[in-house]
Amino acid sequence: MIFTETKLSGVFIIEPERLEDERGFFALSWSAAEFARRGLDSQLAECNISVNNKQSTLRGMHYQADPHGQTKLVRCTMGAVYDVVIDLRASSRTFKQWVGVELSAHNRLMIYIPKGFAHGFQTLEDNSEVFYQMSDPYVPNSGRGVRWDDPAFAIDWPGGERIINERDRSWPDFQ
Repeated sequence: MIFTETKLSGVFIIEPERLEDERGFFALSWSAAEFARRGLDSQLAECNISVNNKQSTLRGMHYQADPHGQTKLVRCTMGAVYDVVIDLRASSRTFKQWVGVELSAHNRLMIYIPKGFAHGFQTLEDNSEVFYQMSDPYVPNSGRGVRWDDPAFAIDWPGGERIINERDRSWPDFQ
């Protein structure tokens, strides 16, 4: 696995290291030991999938409030998404900054998101599926979010009409 840290400290793009031959390739997609060796959260408590029927579906920007924060390892297993992470750690030098990356079934990239970040994505293709590995279980009363188009973050999303549910459309302005 090839770990590349983004401009947001602690957020990594992870590329499976391919062992290729005439049959195709084999690649490691998860190793608790590899994550722990780099000082990253290697606990795995829950896995989730998000199936999105239409291109331009936007989900986010979500996080869980302390003490129920979640580290996430996210990949797109079908289709493609533009995945976005926002640093919400007030003490961070990159507070309120964001990073975006295309995750797809084709490129097989993953993004590692530590606790203290909001996460969301917009689908780039119909029938896109996102697979999440989570360090901690979902706790509904701790679920929070920031608005996808909040000027405090100025995220540069792909264009077009978006499909967004009411909850994600109505998060308050970030304070």
